[in-house]
Amino acid sequence: MTTAYWCERAWLPAGVAAGVVVRVGADGVIAGVSTSDRSPLGAQRLRGMVFPGFANAHSHAFHRALRGRTHSGGGTFWTWRQAMYQLAQRLTPELYLRLATAVYAEMAVAGVSCVGEFHYVHHNQDGTPYADPNEMGLALREAAASAGIRLTLLDTCYLAGGIDIELSGPQVRFNDGSADAWASRVSALRDDEVMRVGAAIHSVRAVPRDQLGEVVAGAGDDRPLHVHLSEQPAENEACLSAYGRTPTELLHEAGALSARTTAVHATHLTVDDRRLLGETVTTACFCPTTEADLADGIGPARELADSGCPLSLGSDQHVVIDPLLEARALEHGERLRTGQRGRFSPAELVTASTEAGHACLGWPEAGRIAVGAPADLVAVRMDSPRTAGSLPEQVVLAATSSDVDTVVIGGRVVASGGRHVRLGEIGALYDQVMGELWQ
Repeated sequence: MTTAYWCERAWLPAGVAAGVVVRVGADGVIAGVSTSDRSPLGAQRLRGMVFPGFANAHSHAFHRALRGRTHSGGGTFWTWRQAMYQLAQRLTPELYLRLATAVYAEMAVAGVSCVGEFHYVHHNQDGTPYADPNEMGLALREAAASAGIRLTLLDTCYLAGGIDIELSGPQVRFNDGSADAWASRVSALRDDEVMRVGAAIHSVRAVPRDQLGEVVAGAGDDRPLHVHLSEQPAENEACLSAYGRTPTELLHEAGALSARTTAVHATHLTVDDRRLLGETVTTACFCPTTEADLADGIGPARELADSGCPLSLGSDQHVVIDPLLEARALEHGERLRTGQRGRFSPAELVTASTEAGHACLGWPEAGRIAVGAPADLVAVRMDSPRTAGSLPEQVVLAATSSDVDTVVIGGRVVASGGRHVRLGEIGALYDQVMGELWQ
């Protein structure tokens, strides 16, 4: 059985086209793309500008519970981190499942078809494993399935509280004891139609130098490998003091930089750091709304792109979940940093949000409206107060997630009119779980 959608306008690999017919096979994969002035009989009409599904390349689902709760008294990234640890201690598999289901449903309504979950809350509150050592990761997989999106579980190695600092308090939940033990646990996870398994080095603060190569080996040759990189100057200073190398140089020494690697944040880099990332074709994942919220700084996105780094985007701690806003914030950060407009074209921003994001999460077939790609379609209204009068090819710099009208993932409508088709109102999902988390 074939399903058809007729798009008023669609973002195709060759550019924006009008009257696009997307035919979807029973497997949820695009079987045909053509144009027609009229909607074919039986086809569902998608209004406005239709993009491929967006990829959220960096997520910490449980951080969403901190939204609107960390803004009194100022502070820094490091003081915010203490609140995050306190939240991590409250999580149970059941609460994590419910919270992540709401988070991923919020993503689906915003047009996200695939999320990269940087997952490090592995064990019980006292650090002992659950009966199934991957119970927390499997809760995330179940949450993604319920929300109707795909998941790359970036299972994270987290062994230290800082360089030469032991883990303590809530951090013991993150610890597998060694890179070998981490790799052994992860080896039990399996890819399926909802989830693909990747790996992550939390940071050079959290994985000692002599364990970095073990994580790279444990990740394997064909899985995504992500890492927080130079988010804060203090990380660089500690790494230089301990090892005489920047975090980028240390990762390169360990063989951690490659075309399957994604460096998240990449904010405070030297010229040599940028060169190494570009030469290894490491993806740089920017999370502009989080980087602004945490006062991280503005990274050298244009320079990294020019050096050879693909760019992707993530919502990280979910101060907002809005792929369109992340894309615009990437360009606006460049404008603020350089005093120049148009540092990234709308087409480059769409690529970062779609094709490049999916590729760095291990779904290279996704993120485009083309035969053989998953049928992920995001219809953005062109008649809202924000978008009316915009050129279709520039609407990415005008729209927000509030303008997302219909979301199709794998050929099925998962969201319409700001509401999740299966799960209903997202606010109600949050209300139920937040009361228990913060009681």
